[in-house]
Amino acid sequence: MDLALALAALGAGTTDPNPMVGAVVVRNGRIVGMGFHERPGTPHAEVHALEAAGPLAQGATLYVNLEPCAHYGRTPPCTQAIIAAGIRRVVAAIEDPDPRVSGRGFAALRAAGIDVTVGVRAEAARRLNELFLKHASTGRPFVLLKSATSLDGRIATATGASRWITGPEARALVHKLRARYPAIMIGSGTALADDPELTARTDPPAPRQPLRVVVDSRARLPVTARMLRAPGATLVATTEAAPPERRKALEKAGAEVLVLPQRADGRVDLVALMEELGRRGITGVLLEGGASLNGAMLDSGLVDKVMFFIAPMIIGGQGAPAAIGGTGAATLADAWRLVDVSWEACGADLLVSGYIPPREAPAAAGDAQRRRLAQCLRVL
Repeated sequence: MDLALALAALGAGTTDPNPMVGAVVVRNGRIVGMGFHERPGTPHAEVHALEAAGPLAQGATLYVNLEPCAHYGRTPPCTQAIIAAGIRRVVAAIEDPDPRVSGRGFAALRAAGIDVTVGVRAEAARRLNELFLKHASTGRPFVLLKSATSLDGRIATATGASRWITGPEARALVHKLRARYPAIMIGSGTALADDPELTARTDPPAPRQPLRVVVDSRARLPVTARMLRAPGATLVATTEAAPPERRKALEKAGAEVLVLPQRADGRVDLVALMEELGRRGITGVLLEGGASLNGAMLDSGLVDKVMFFIAPMIIGGQGAPAAIGGTGAATLADAWRLVDVSWEACGADLLVSGYIPPREAPAAAGDAQRRRLAQCLRVL
């Protein structure tokens, strides 16, 4: 299964909106075939592995990191190929939450007399395909909030200087993340302050450039912005409050302008934006915003994971911006406490990663806090 997972990862950045899948055929303790899914519309991993195995697939075991599909899409069902090849046993890591599959693949295999085992290396399989799994189960993209800060939590000096807080190793990893994610998102403030290209610059070159999404309620992005001349597409998410002439100018400059509902504060409705991106098949968004957008995304419950690159420097200053703004937490009990946290060195910097669990409703959170207080009082 570890080999199947490694093979699946070879499709990172090219399979969206499909999952990354690897498959290995084993007969009498020997690997006789393997393969991975490369891009939508091409044969799935199971088919590649079965073709490589040929007649040796008869009576063999197939290892695959995701439930084989049982429906017709751009390619025929993998379950048919598995059954026709004479596979005796299928070992899968996890079930596919896609409603078109979701247990139907396993059921078809079992109905054909094939022994099916599910759950081997399940957690690793879920992490590998976390973008696909979130999108398939909710219709919204998986959102990774990435930020680079000083030890005191600043993303720039009081004068706006921010290049570079982190070292070359951290920046290289960010470009790999950009190559992995179908979309990058920033706010208009970051676009105006930094004029970024927001491209994935990797060696070897990335197979595709991510969609650049600029949250810009007043369509302030300049038509001379570097990203409008860079490879890849740019989408400006704005509102009816944006002047029509600004919207037309951005479209003329090559951007797609998406008009969305606005919140009570006049800003873009971020939930509506995530739902629209999900409808477009965007499975993941790399959030590289400033304090305002990062905070708004957290406040809206739209962030799934965070990665903070922390540099060994102190910036200080009352006016130096922090990584997170928004409403924030009123008490420590309301703070976003990460789970599955990891720490690792990245050059001279420290990378801290973790997942944000679903939030309790405000009333439930308050009740939990009152219960904890009551427990403390009983102890006293």
